[in-house]
Amino acid sequence: MLTSFSEFKYYQSFRVPVESRDDVQFLVEYENDQGRFEFVEKIKLMDVSMTGLGFTTSFPLPVGATLRCSLQFKRLRFDFGASVVRAFRNVNSSDSEAMNYGAELDTEDYGNMKRFIEQYIQSLPPERLKDSLIQLALTQHYASEKEGFEMFSLLLSLFKDITQFGNKEKFVESMLEEIVRILNGQRASIFLINTETNELEAVAALGIDKELLKFDYRKGIAGSVFTTGVSLNIDTQTDKVRFSEEMDKVTGFDTRSIICSPITNREDKIIGVIEVLNKRNEDRFTVEDEKTMKVLALILSSVFHHYSPVSEKSLIRRFSTPYDREWAWIGRSQQTSEIRKAIVRLKDIDSPLMISGETGVGKKLFARIVHNEGKRGLAPYVVISCKGVDEATLQKEIFGTPESKSKLEECVGGSIVFDEISFMPVHMQMQLMQVLKDRRIPGSHISLDVRPMFTTSKNLKQLIEEEGAFNPELYHYMCSSEVNIDPLRKRPQDIEDLLSFCLRKECRKQGLLLKDFSDVVKDQLVNYAWPGNVSELEKAVEKAVLYNPKAHVITDLGSKSSPIIDVSKTANCLLENIPHADDPAIPLKDRVALVEREMILAEIKRHKGNKSKAATAMGISREALRKKMLMSDEIIEGLNNPGKAPAPKPTLVEDEKEAA
Repeated sequence: MLTSFSEFKYYQSFRVPVESRDDVQFLVEYENDQGRFEFVEKIKLMDVSMTGLGFTTSFPLPVGATLRCSLQFKRLRFDFGASVVRAFRNVNSSDSEAMNYGAELDTEDYGNMKRFIEQYIQSLPPERLKDSLIQLALTQHYASEKEGFEMFSLLLSLFKDITQFGNKEKFVESMLEEIVRILNGQRASIFLINTETNELEAVAALGIDKELLKFDYRKGIAGSVFTTGVSLNIDTQTDKVRFSEEMDKVTGFDTRSIICSPITNREDKIIGVIEVLNKRNEDRFTVEDEKTMKVLALILSSVFHHYSPVSEKSLIRRFSTPYDREWAWIGRSQQTSEIRKAIVRLKDIDSPLMISGETGVGKKLFARIVHNEGKRGLAPYVVISCKGVDEATLQKEIFGTPESKSKLEECVGGSIVFDEISFMPVHMQMQLMQVLKDRRIPGSHISLDVRPMFTTSKNLKQLIEEEGAFNPELYHYMCSSEVNIDPLRKRPQDIEDLLSFCLRKECRKQGLLLKDFSDVVKDQLVNYAWPGNVSELEKAVEKAVLYNPKAHVITDLGSKSSPIIDVSKTANCLLENIPHADDPAIPLKDRVALVEREMILAEIKRHKGNKSKAATAMGISREALRKKMLMSDEIIEGLNNPGKAPAPKPTLVEDEKEAA
């Protein structure tokens, strides 16, 4: 079902309110970017329906987030899966960060929710049952017939205007006048993106010269709506974080309240925003104004549906040609899709960011894109390499000298990347931690307004616990935000796109006509494990072009003396992430059992912990799955604790109890 239908289904359903005195236990876990489930803290269940539920929390959850939930009421308890379909500000909460979320249940859990609602309603006192019945009886799509007809007549009127106006500019100006009248505002503007300057520029404005209205596409409320696609209705006194006073200084206008919605084109790309300022005689615009604004934004989207600029200079992914951008994340795999979502989520925050992954996966590229596309994108970007650099040089770059500034001071307002942070000496890590906490270098008067990012190809937690080779305080500071980038062998769908991108880039660099790989060579490259990841792929393409300067189609992978890729590395690479699986000292059957274990765990995760469904999907019985897991547990226990007597095997009854 489309997300919009899911949201409509949730919004239209009658939901039974839940109160804290009812003693309903409600727990939620959400799936993070690394595919792990984490508990959502300080969450409150608001209401339930046959197909969904509503809750409030100050923890930010994106629309589409996968949830694992648990409900318990008296003796009834059940676990279920759900996904977030609606998110909106909780205006009645004392917590300014609190949001209301609507979640739709997985279809297979409807029956359990039905039993829960039946038992819950039977426990309600008569007074609350009466209130719920009255609410159900009075629920209708519109608050009144009059409101419904007014909205319908407005749509008909707008449709007539769209079809009769020959001049688009005059229609837009007339639309702005009507918008201000309908919403009872003071000013209104329509902004479209200029991909050459990376600015939002007014194409129409009421009450001010539109030439004055242009700014960086990431700034202010309009920038927030443009980059996220989420409509906003705020008053400037209570939302000073996102509101920018720059335009008020330019125009001399005093903005008190703003309602803003995105405008899209026929490709469903956000191309601009419609913004109305200052609700007359009120502190902010109303919920009804938000509904009206959505309709008006749809009308304007139809007016500008052909607008779709593309530019090599554009910093905005959706308006730039990927092959011509200097910094681009190439690929179409699910992992790459998640990486792009992480970029959108992380680009505008100031907290430290740790980027982990194997050598060559693109950690520095990810950091560069986060910087470029975020609010700091126009400020300096600096990389300090901690690997292969002597301690004196590193000390000079980070902390400076009387003769030279620290690189931290050189990128004030921007971002700084500490590449391969695990190679920094421990005593220097402690000094760096103090500087980042104090936001000042000892002896300097410059406040360090920088966003620190850290890359690592090593397991820092292991360095802390086993070797004491990393500062735990710095580690916890770095983990405020964390992204792990999968190796290239785990996202094979990206390889062909990367080959095409690198080949085009290398041919252009060497001044040659565009080449291509033969189908046989392309298949070999796609099926290669790439132990050196994207860095190795770039080198391989560079060699392929150098070795074939005159050939338009590259048909071989080089000679034995000068190979393009090293196939001998592939076998070990596939097993290195499974503990003990690449250890030749372990019997083959035990290594196979360990590989099977990883496949079973992945299938159980895909089925949200349901082992019976996982077994069915793999074509084995639930009992066979149990035995395979027991066998692999024994093997791991024996490898981790050699000489220790194996634990007694649980009986089938005990195992079923544990599964239940």
